[in-house]
Amino acid sequence: MRWGTYFAVCAAVISIGLALGVTMPLVSLRLEGWGYGSFAIGVMAATPAIGVLLGASLAGRLAARLGTTRLMQLCLLIGALSVATLALVQHYAVWLGLRLFIGVALTVVFILGESWINQLAVEKWRGRLVALYGTGYALSQLAGPLLLSLLGTTSDLGFWTGTGLLVFGSLVLLGRTGAPTVDAHSASGRGLWLFCQRMPTIAWAVMLFAAFEAMMLTLLPVYGLRQGFTTEVALLMASVVVVGDAALQLPIGWLADRMSRRTLFRGCGVVLLVSSLSIPLVLHTPLIWPVWVLFGASAGGLFTLSLILIGERYRDDELVRANAHIAQLWGLGCLIGPLSTGAVSQWISGHALPMLMALGAAGFVWLAWRSDDEILRAR
Repeated sequence: MRWGTYFAVCAAVISIGLALGVTMPLVSLRLEGWGYGSFAIGVMAATPAIGVLLGASLAGRLAARLGTTRLMQLCLLIGALSVATLALVQHYAVWLGLRLFIGVALTVVFILGESWINQLAVEKWRGRLVALYGTGYALSQLAGPLLLSLLGTTSDLGFWTGTGLLVFGSLVLLGRTGAPTVDAHSASGRGLWLFCQRMPTIAWAVMLFAAFEAMMLTLLPVYGLRQGFTTEVALLMASVVVVGDAALQLPIGWLADRMSRRTLFRGCGVVLLVSSLSIPLVLHTPLIWPVWVLFGASAGGLFTLSLILIGERYRDDELVRANAHIAQLWGLGCLIGPLSTGAVSQWISGHALPMLMALGAAGFVWLAWRSDDEILRAR
């Protein structure tokens, strides 16, 4: 196994997590300070999801033409330029366009990077290697809000830090080889409905985690502020959620190599459902902190197990195609989650975020308890 390449690709993708962990809360808090409502902030949070859908349709064609490594480097630099422009031109409409470009560019990196990681992983270690990547990505998102709290939200240092991180991600890929072989149609995005029919539980899990991740870095800090917490505590809540995600991914990956992945998948869904329902009940008590940890761990477990199940089944073109569908589902989750939560939060209930997550978790649990072929065949 090419360990150097594995860690380089992980570092490139993880640089995105850290950059987004710094800039996404900063965008939402800046809009909150400008007086925008929850729905407008939700629209901003959902805009990259349109870019995700576009990026998923372009990744295969561009990788076949430019090469996987070169395309990943180019997209990281485009993302860096877009984040830098957030600092230079601070206008709501301009930011919408920039967030769209960020979504397109970084989605291509995710599709190719996660395909590359899964291709490199040997089967007997797949659960742990994919979980190690997931842990690193979650830790990067944990470090993002913490770093932002140190840099402050009144200056543009967060944007410039995100720019530097994406440039670094591009540089670590210099000279790396062994990426999946890609043809022009591998990641075209065709066949999404058939993919969802064959793997409905995995499809739902990916959309649910995408909505979770988009809302944790954008709407959770705003949720905390509107429930009476300070900016520092609201950002700390987002960080603690990511702590849960990061801390338990390796144990989940270890278990995935040793027990029924179907049972583990179901268990993560049940924990997510219970923790989501508990948040409004214990929000202003010390119990909220362990609940945040379980909330993050169970949501992250759903995505880690989805990647493990995909990776054990596909190679090369099929693997890139499957990851393109994962990216499309991710885009839909990122689009639906913030928009619906922002609207419900503004016009119906201040606890929209945990309640809609509970609804999504309930849907997953229902699907997971059906006889899904993709889980039954997965060990």
